[in-house]
Amino acid sequence: MKATKGDIWGTSYHGVTLRATPNQLLDVLGDPRFYCNSGRDKVNFDWQMQTEGGKVFTVYDWKEYRPLLPDEEICWHVGGFNLEDCEAGKAEVERALGLLAGGGPDLLARLEGVE
Repeated sequence: MKATKGDIWGTSYHGVTLRATPNQLLDVLGDPRFYCNSGRDKVNFDWQMQTEGGKVFTVYDWKEYRPLLPDEEICWHVGGFNLEDCEAGKAEVERALGLLAGGGPDLLARLEGVE
């Protein structure tokens, strides 16, 4: 997964969300493309990403209308061109979050039911 400067026009929300803190996402996604944690806009953080397979997706908070605390867990929207892209993006972010939590690949394999 990496940041993309590619075209995200036409991406949208398809009902896919993930739970994380702003700090966790900063650790796994890097600096957001858009950042203004004032709470004045519909979005405080917006990452524009691409999966290892080349699917474009976005991760953003939606209508919190308040500054987010660095270690506050919230529900983030995952946007994409279609549901499949959103789910692929979510899976890569959650995998990275699992590694960040210190679980490592073995724990992730157990959590996903893979031996």
